[in-house]
Amino acid sequence: MKFYIMLIMFWTVQSLSAQIIKPKEVAKRKATDRTNNAIDRSIDKGLDKVEEGIGNIFKKKSPPTETSDRTKGGDAASTKQKEIGSEENEDDAKGSASIEKKETRKEQAAPIQKASMKTYSKFDFVPGEKVLGFDDFNETSVGDFPLEWNTNASAEIVTFNDSPEKWLFMSQDGFFQPDFVKDMPENFTLEYDIFTRYRSNNLLSYNFYIYSSPNPKADFTEKYISNGFYFNWGGGIESAGFEVYENGEVVNKNENLVIKSLACQGDGFEEPSKVHFSIWRQKSRLRIYANEVKVLDIPKAFDPKLKYNAFKLGSSYMNYTEQENKDEYMVANVRYAVGAPDTRSKLITEGKLVTRGILFDVNSDKIKPESYGVLKEIGKVLKENPTVKVKIIGHTDSDGDDTKNLDLSKRRAASVKNSLSSEFGIEASRLETDGKGESQPSEPNTSPQGKANNRRVEFVKL
Repeated sequence: MKFYIMLIMFWTVQSLSAQIIKPKEVAKRKATDRTNNAIDRSIDKGLDKVEEGIGNIFKKKSPPTETSDRTKGGDAASTKQKEIGSEENEDDAKGSASIEKKETRKEQAAPIQKASMKTYSKFDFVPGEKVLGFDDFNETSVGDFPLEWNTNASAEIVTFNDSPEKWLFMSQDGFFQPDFVKDMPENFTLEYDIFTRYRSNNLLSYNFYIYSSPNPKADFTEKYISNGFYFNWGGGIESAGFEVYENGEVVNKNENLVIKSLACQGDGFEEPSKVHFSIWRQKSRLRIYANEVKVLDIPKAFDPKLKYNAFKLGSSYMNYTEQENKDEYMVANVRYAVGAPDTRSKLITEGKLVTRGILFDVNSDKIKPESYGVLKEIGKVLKENPTVKVKIIGHTDSDGDDTKNLDLSKRRAASVKNSLSSEFGIEASRLETDGKGESQPSEPNTSPQGKANNRRVEFVKL
């Protein structure tokens, strides 16, 4: 009997292997390596189960059929990511996802390594100065869906462990659209954080769109666009791609991008990936950064004759995830802004520079590494003008206690001074610091974008 069980197991795994290794479209090297490794793990685990007399280990539901998610140009990621071997869910120390839903605590999340300022040394992204839209979901209760978003699927706000940071957990196939990202000017920036963890054995892909539409509401649920940009990557892997559409035709594409920061790590891909996306449009040019790495720089991604007025996030094949072993796809800290500051003119000629591009951790004076591009620009101006001295003044929004906000603003100004001195070689004697807390708002603290604009750093020429 044992011999027959092992024979059935061998035949099943061989059939699964043939299905994966010979897909309809050629798989990327990394996707293939991942698949083969998963098959090896499945064989080892299957034989272990047989030896223990446990029986059949293939408990997952069947994944969708192996078809492209898009009819034009193909899906840059889902055609390359095929079903991997099923594995038992292991609730050990490296465990499952950790999110709090409606005050219910789950097991500890795997730690995410935070990037340092040093790793962003080549980061040249400069965020827009005027915040047009912002959502950190602080005004949405855990378990609810944010009012400023639209969807044709399902999602809810969650938190990780004891962190105050909130995430929109997108648990179903479909699209998710922030209403405040609209009527995009010729020069704008769009930033957000993405958290993914690949935990199932299914095909899975994520995407976002920037596009022009005569009726964005009517086109919201459509997978296919006539004019715009489409970006796609595979769940848990580093394979990605894009397509540029004009009048319904693909005019530019690349299905062979490799973006290492998007890949989940670990034998079962259980270690999550957290990526900060920075999107920068300058007329027809589009640049995209994943964390500190510029992954795309397309000179003719936008048609200057068109008005781009819609942005949405989406996923495919998440609906096939089992309830107890859900894939995870989340977004946080969405920032939409316009107009890069003229650093040299503002600081040297006008004597004052106000920037909202130096960002800090929540309720902290720790500078986020994606602020590097702005700090580098300011450091460059100060080096080119060695006799100039400046006062650095921190400002906060009105959330929290007045006294604590005043202290926080002073500490944040000091952090900026320390960064300019240690990272960019500006003499500390040329830099003074102060903080005003919430006492001098630039606009009312009555909306998330108003608060985002009030969280700023001023540089005043002395």
